[in-house]
Amino acid sequence: MAEKDDKPQEEKPKKRKIATAPKEEKPKTAPVPAASAAPKPAPTPAAAALSKDGRPWLKFYVGKTPADIEIREGPLWVELDKSIAEYPNNQALIYEGITITYKQLDEMIKRAANGFAKLGVKKGDTVAIMLPNVPQFVIAYFGALKCGATVTPISPLSVAKELRIFLQDTKAKTMVVLNFFYHIVEEVRKETNLENVIVTAAWDPLSKIKRVLAPKTKFKKEMKEVPPLAEGDQYWLDFLSSAGTDVPKVVIDPAKDIAVFQFTGGTTGTPKAAMLTHNNLKANCCQCGAWMDWISTKGKEIFVAALPLQHIFGQTICMNLALSWAGAIILIPNPRDVKHVLASIDKYKPTFFPTVATMAIGIYSHPEVKKYKLTSLKLAIAGAMALPAEVTKRFEDATGAIIIEGYGLTEASPVTHANPLDKTLRRIGSIGLPFPSTYSRIVDLENSSKVLGPDEIGELSVKGPQVMLGYHNRPDETAAVLSKDGWLLTGDIAKMDKDGWTYIVDRKKDLINASGFKVWPRDVEEILFEHPAVKEAAVIGVPDKVRGETVKAFIVLQAGKTATVDEIRKFCKEKMAAYKVPTEVEFVETLPKTMVGKVLRRELREKAE
Repeated sequence: MAEKDDKPQEEKPKKRKIATAPKEEKPKTAPVPAASAAPKPAPTPAAAALSKDGRPWLKFYVGKTPADIEIREGPLWVELDKSIAEYPNNQALIYEGITITYKQLDEMIKRAANGFAKLGVKKGDTVAIMLPNVPQFVIAYFGALKCGATVTPISPLSVAKELRIFLQDTKAKTMVVLNFFYHIVEEVRKETNLENVIVTAAWDPLSKIKRVLAPKTKFKKEMKEVPPLAEGDQYWLDFLSSAGTDVPKVVIDPAKDIAVFQFTGGTTGTPKAAMLTHNNLKANCCQCGAWMDWISTKGKEIFVAALPLQHIFGQTICMNLALSWAGAIILIPNPRDVKHVLASIDKYKPTFFPTVATMAIGIYSHPEVKKYKLTSLKLAIAGAMALPAEVTKRFEDATGAIIIEGYGLTEASPVTHANPLDKTLRRIGSIGLPFPSTYSRIVDLENSSKVLGPDEIGELSVKGPQVMLGYHNRPDETAAVLSKDGWLLTGDIAKMDKDGWTYIVDRKKDLINASGFKVWPRDVEEILFEHPAVKEAAVIGVPDKVRGETVKAFIVLQAGKTATVDEIRKFCKEKMAAYKVPTEVEFVETLPKTMVGKVLRRELREKAE
């Protein structure tokens, strides 16, 4: 841990100090990055930008956004080290009333790296991390990387069956886990290669008095499920305090060495690990930075990390990009606690809010949303799922921030497309334009070597430095989606106009075939979101004796609003072709979702059977 005179600062009730230029001496309280002023107007798209290498979309790039990026030499942590050197006293992490500066974070990461090395972790090994958004995630992540290890982030929502797959596939020997999930680790441990388990608690970063009280008061019930520490395992605070700050010397080949085994496919089938190199992750961080450079100021941005860091979207945008900008990260352990998210925005005045549509809905639908000041936000970046036009409108009305839709997938680290960050330039309903250094095309659904023309519907295929090496231990599945020359089949049905603006039609596997008519769930959901009583909606195909398949809608109503099946169907009939109108409508209290907020259609299908 940090030395006694350099511990994370607990917040005091008085007004927080706003940082200006960072000073070399240690401040009495950790400075907060200054919230940026109102968003400046977007620079005019570069007139000189020409289509090159078959990229007509370059002419729509804003200002000085480059056609191609330059990736800094070195491992993934090179940008973090640069921020530490330039802004040592800036806040890096904000968590439950305490702040951790870049200088303090640096020491903690070094201790973690040293501690992992003492356990025998070396280059080529795997360290699994099963944590929510707590400081320990960031510390363990970079500590493991600095040993040369590959990190496997695991969702805290994982059940024993899933955890067994993750650990067996990666052969992880070392793991950092939250105490509340330790019993799941113990359940599968004998079937894995685990040798070292480090157990931490959500209150470990807090003051001594809170560390004593938390398990006896607020978390008394949960603590009853936590088993005693097994022989050989250790607690996080002991792990750090017994470690030094000497970091192992490792040689990283950023183009070949795998930084992260990122599991995907859990919503549709057996999970598989995308092998993401140091360069893959650095490239995507750099691409995101280039896209948003004109509205950002290094050392002065504040990010809301409500998206789980173990998800690749949260990892790249909320963590890696924020740290490369020397920004502050507000860690939100439970994104479903919308009131806590609102209170954190009101209190800490963040500027960037990476999100998903369901989280945006939670913000503007909260009954107390008007009690909180959200005007510090200048940009919300939505990904991981479709962003309906109605959600865009309601979120912007509630916050005053612009929300733009982007697109990505785990196999691409994840972002490949995004809309320009300006209301006059974005196109609602489109995922936007391919990123710098990214190539994009639409290919035939049956023959991926056949490239389709403008506005033809097919499968989206992408190529760029952010695309994975392949799936770990899955050569056949790798070959099915990744060509030898680097083109990745995304599994998403899309169309692209002559200028490169791309529109997702739907997931290939979610297509509904009703009496021979193709129905895309997203088309129906967009209309359902327009109904004033609808808060959330998800559409699936269900078996039908006459039509083969028919359309079923699951709907969550707005608080205090009512609607009937007949009203919903009548609303749809007025706005879509008859074959698309849901023949079945079921009202539910909630939709099943992943931790990041993506709707689990698989579970809806199981429910409908």
